[in-house]
Amino acid sequence: MSHTDELEEYDAELELRLKREYADVFPLFRFCVLTQEATYLCNRFERDFMPQASYPFFHITMEDVWVWDKNRPTRIIPRVEIYTTQDVTVEILKGDAPATPDEPAA
Repeated sequence: MSHTDELEEYDAELELRLKREYADVFPLFRFCVLTQEATYLCNRFERDFMPQASYPFFHITMEDVWVWDKNRPTRIIPRVEIYTTQDVTVEILKGDAPATPDEPAA
């Protein structure tokens, strides 16, 4: 087996483990935040939109976060802040979430 084959097999194994972990942790989170850079699962989410002259600018803060990244030794992160000019998609995963992510839970 060549080194290239070994690397491809290792990468495929990491991807499979990541997909299994995602399926396991998915029910534990309230929001799924999709950016061009990554996919995040979190339980607390705040978004600030700052209009600029030529592009939108978003500041996103998440707490209690799981990030889709097969190369990280741990995917659970206490707090994440993102600054981006790209599209951001937020999915509410649980019905008990507030109507908007910026409202506190009742």
